[in-house]
Amino acid sequence: MNRQRGFALLAGLLSVVALVCATIFVGVGALGGGGGRDESSSDQAAASGNGAGGRGRTSVGSAAPASADAWVGTWAAAPAGIEPGVPNGHVGRSIRNVVHTSIGGTAARITLSNLFSREALLIGRASIAVAEHKEDAGAAVGTMRLVTFGKRTSVVVPPGGRVVSDPVRLQVAPDTDLLVTVYTPAPGGPVTYHPRALRTSYTALGDRTRDVSGTAYIERASVWRYLTAVDVLNRQARGAVVVIGDSITDGIGSSYDTDRRWTDTLADRVRGSGLGVLNAGISGNRLLRQSLAVGKGPSGVSRFGRDVLDRAGTEAVFVELGINDIIREPHEMDPDRITAGLKALTRQAHARGLRVVGSTLTPFGGNPRHTDELEAVRDRVNEAIRSGDVFDRAVDFDRLLRDPYAPDRLRPEYDSGDGLHPSDAGYRAMGRFVKLGDLVGKEPAQL
Repeated sequence: MNRQRGFALLAGLLSVVALVCATIFVGVGALGGGGGRDESSSDQAAASGNGAGGRGRTSVGSAAPASADAWVGTWAAAPAGIEPGVPNGHVGRSIRNVVHTSIGGTAARITLSNLFSREALLIGRASIAVAEHKEDAGAAVGTMRLVTFGKRTSVVVPPGGRVVSDPVRLQVAPDTDLLVTVYTPAPGGPVTYHPRALRTSYTALGDRTRDVSGTAYIERASVWRYLTAVDVLNRQARGAVVVIGDSITDGIGSSYDTDRRWTDTLADRVRGSGLGVLNAGISGNRLLRQSLAVGKGPSGVSRFGRDVLDRAGTEAVFVELGINDIIREPHEMDPDRITAGLKALTRQAHARGLRVVGSTLTPFGGNPRHTDELEAVRDRVNEAIRSGDVFDRAVDFDRLLRDPYAPDRLRPEYDSGDGLHPSDAGYRAMGRFVKLGDLVGKEPAQL
């Protein structure tokens, strides 16, 4: 009975906290904060070019750095929807997300998102550590650090909102795995997650945030929960290249637990230039409208500000989007609408003084959804991208990946097997194909 009364009291306190947080969150939204409201009704306004403000503007609660040469993103994942089957969250469990860095630094901070929940989320404790091995959830000796929020070990993430942690002194190496663990002691509504992590993460019963050993983490997960960014303190860094895309950027078709997305290859190449690479791909994501399926994310035009422009130290933008608008129902049969949406992204980035590199839409002739009518739309969009009227720079992934004997299909060695998603070899070729000068050259945005 005492236990029931205790849960009832906790639930009551959370309700009060949620009400206060919701009030604060509305106030933040009025100030232009990055609170994460992303309604489908905003898609049309975003496509019309009414984008974000000037570069360097830091909205309340955003992950943007106080100094552009200090904080830079080393890893990110775009929040894609609500995790099925857990309407009240993972109560009484520790969630250990395993993520891979692109650039190193001398300190770290994390961003936690409650974007898709209408209830406040209580984080009882959080930690960050360097992973010991790829095969388990154990931390390297001497690297476990507690994470605080406003110097407190717990934090309430408001409904639809996000929080950025205090800096944690930790030597973070490039091209390494980090363990970011959060403990959720009470019901917090639906879980904001990224469903296609292509990395194994873990959960454990109880508060195991400070465990160096991974023994308690017996449950495996193929998703990232709540965590949407890890930034590092690096005063020599130039910034980050943020890539917005669909499943081809998300890495579907690449080998599991190996970090073989095309953005991983790109990260290896640009590291010497002082750049991090942030992957904002969502499998099934569409440019112009929210996908109907669960976990496919808001439209590209509506999430662009949050998932790309507001990332720490954004230096350049790469766009790989549009193929799902064509191949998924309802099909977009007007290529001009797709190119208009891509141009809207470019205008938003230019308002921040950012260069935009974009890719042509890749072949899908070997996929069951392919038709001649859909192929004609893809061809028209690619013609516009190649003309130079859509992005500052165009990367022709179509010509790179297509079979010279069947141009609407992927080369056999680049096909993962479904006629749409590249293989490890295909992704490696994509990451090597991008010209680094297009990303870090001195010439400003042109359109």
